[in-house]
Amino acid sequence: MMGKNRPGLFFSSVSSGKRSLVEIIIIAVLCILLSFYMGKHRVADFMIFCITVLSYDLIYGFMGHLTIGHMLYFGTGTYTAALFMKWVTPNPILGIVAGIVAGALLALIVGKLVIRTKGATFALVNMAFNYVGFFLVAYAWGNVTGGEDGMPSFTGPLGSFYLHRHPYWFFFVLFCLLLSFYLLKHFSASPFGIMVRSIRYSERRVRFLGYNSHYYKLVTFIIASSFAAFAGTLTAINYGYIAPDYISPLRNAEIIFANLIGGIGNIYGALIGGMVYMIIRDFLSIYVERWELVLGVVLVVTALRFRTGITGYIQKYL
Repeated sequence: MMGKNRPGLFFSSVSSGKRSLVEIIIIAVLCILLSFYMGKHRVADFMIFCITVLSYDLIYGFMGHLTIGHMLYFGTGTYTAALFMKWVTPNPILGIVAGIVAGALLALIVGKLVIRTKGATFALVNMAFNYVGFFLVAYAWGNVTGGEDGMPSFTGPLGSFYLHRHPYWFFFVLFCLLLSFYLLKHFSASPFGIMVRSIRYSERRVRFLGYNSHYYKLVTFIIASSFAAFAGTLTAINYGYIAPDYISPLRNAEIIFANLIGGIGNIYGALIGGMVYMIIRDFLSIYVERWELVLGVVLVVTALRFRTGITGYIQKYL
């Protein structure tokens, strides 16, 4: 039995269409203005990272499960897109679709095993799978993936123009960010998303009411992993080169830090945290040699003074 009637996945009367449109316009304007100051390529990198943070917040913030294996799906999308464009067709759109499908299928397989675990077990089991993926890419399948040296990611033309060249690429990534924001916002506000948040607070009560909590967690896990794979495919095209670093379990810390800074369980916090983290890492590091120290101070202040992150503090006091 799958439980009682399942709430719809994406659309809900909770969110206002006009408010969503205003938010999308504000995000687009801010990204465009930021590109004049930092450059289109760097801001495109920022936006891709924000998509990754948004996907992670769906598991950590809304479902309440800390995972240290999210980069497995990001890396799956990266390598699948690059290999697909190399062996099948250089069409970037088809490469992106292939990467998303690969990430979703892997999440379906792994998710069936990990969603029945909780707490530290959930985090560590996901990390173990992430390490398996890293070992396969870096060593076992080195002849195909380029091993530790990585491999170039060739992107061909899309029709009469090259999508991966600016300014086309910048606006395409901006569209991907806005689309991800819109879909995940409506997902989190939908009856299905509310049920996922209910599981975070008390899974026992949800199951007592007759709902299949494993179903909701599995679907959420697959959706979040698919968006992570989506960000991975964009990374493969954005840099034109892929390496095992994109699937390294150690890089999960970046996503976790960004979520903590912006505020977990908050769709706006994921965007703000992603941007703040990338500015600290890529911009502040130009002027401060030990930028990790600044990041550590920011995390300590956030944990002690802003426990709900930057967004939570703004919503509470302003």
